[in-house]
Amino acid sequence: MANWPALAPLIQRAGRPLVIEALRAWAEAKRGAEEVADEAACARWCELRLAGLVQPSQRRVFNLTGTVLHTNLGRALMAEEAIEAAVTAMRSPTTLEYDLSGGGRGERDDHIAPWLHRLTGAEAATAVNNNAAAVLLVLATLAAGREVIVSRGELIEIGGAFRIPDIMARADCRLVEVGTTNRTHLKDYAAAIGPDTAAIMKVHPSNYAVSGFTKTVSAAELVPLAREKGLPVIEDLGSGTLVDLETWGLPHEPTAREAIEAGIDVVTFSGDKLLGGPQAGLIVGRRALIERIARNPMKRALRLDKVRLAALEATLRLYADPTRLAERLPTVRALARPAGEIKALAERLLPVVAKAIGSGATVGIEPVRGQIGSGALPVDLLPSFAIAARGKGLDRLAAAFRGLPIPVIGRISDGALTFDLRTLDDEVAFAGQLDKLRVVAG
Repeated sequence: MANWPALAPLIQRAGRPLVIEALRAWAEAKRGAEEVADEAACARWCELRLAGLVQPSQRRVFNLTGTVLHTNLGRALMAEEAIEAAVTAMRSPTTLEYDLSGGGRGERDDHIAPWLHRLTGAEAATAVNNNAAAVLLVLATLAAGREVIVSRGELIEIGGAFRIPDIMARADCRLVEVGTTNRTHLKDYAAAIGPDTAAIMKVHPSNYAVSGFTKTVSAAELVPLAREKGLPVIEDLGSGTLVDLETWGLPHEPTAREAIEAGIDVVTFSGDKLLGGPQAGLIVGRRALIERIARNPMKRALRLDKVRLAALEATLRLYADPTRLAERLPTVRALARPAGEIKALAERLLPVVAKAIGSGATVGIEPVRGQIGSGALPVDLLPSFAIAARGKGLDRLAAAFRGLPIPVIGRISDGALTFDLRTLDDEVAFAGQLDKLRVVAG
């Protein structure tokens, strides 16, 4: 049976071992049946069985949730320059840790450190595989076995149960909480400093906001106290950005350069959030401290591979020309997209979507407010427009959109299934597959 001509294309795609496995399952399923084995029917049965194995488990989707940096959907989309750099690194040997000028061993951080120096003003830089790892490595290097002071208002938890107290425990640090949830003063930090204090840490509360009767201590206030006591100040910016988002009419988000200029000794932030690159944890700051961090044996377990380093370097290079970021960096492009442009897109797509959905729901254009996501500016929403379906069976309709060749991920809220079009970057592919929409009656 494995030599049947009808199976040849399937063997070419999936390989003989998987096809033989499917044939055995087919033979077992047909055991005792009276009909004669049909080659074409067998091939179709095997193809259906193997479809899930042959298809990649990670699939391209349309993120129309209204969250630009959606953690579950992969966060930032990379620029074409970063994609090309990553592909080149995958195809060939590279100078990952090789010095062409001297012919000896090189250092992988050298590919991104000069750019981070240029863009943040920091003396030195290194990188690991995500920002949680960056915080862990910094604390384990600078404060293992000793105390780190943090304001109670900054003891954050973000998605995936990343909690600052837990990270400190894993880094063998002792957390010293100061102040209260809503108010912390400089005198609170001063009173907490003792012989076992290793560092003072600030954590940007990027996924929540405390408003009302509040008080926080700025870096400008905290750094002089730390200098007087001979302590480093660490700041975790979380989603961290390298440019002022106000350039595109967005609220201000603290930048890495601002932290360095304020005198922060070590700054950590993500690569795949507002920066718009691959997943990475970036660590910048004073040279002596960064060199200690880079020498920690834990760094090897957390380091970046050549593919992500290539993509990160290409992304950082784009920041040398900030006026063109909205053209070249998909994250900035999506965040800066004018509401009028999104509405025009919705008007073009409305008839196509309404026809595909049919009479089972009322379909229209509605103003919505999306979010940046991944812990960036949690209370500041992005005005946008969505195609919204209202009626019964919205769960089935949402499932039908997820069942398209390129699944469409929307959001059900306030009695509507909405598709926020801010992040729709391929209008033709989206519209071209809607004739395949099939809603299962329930």
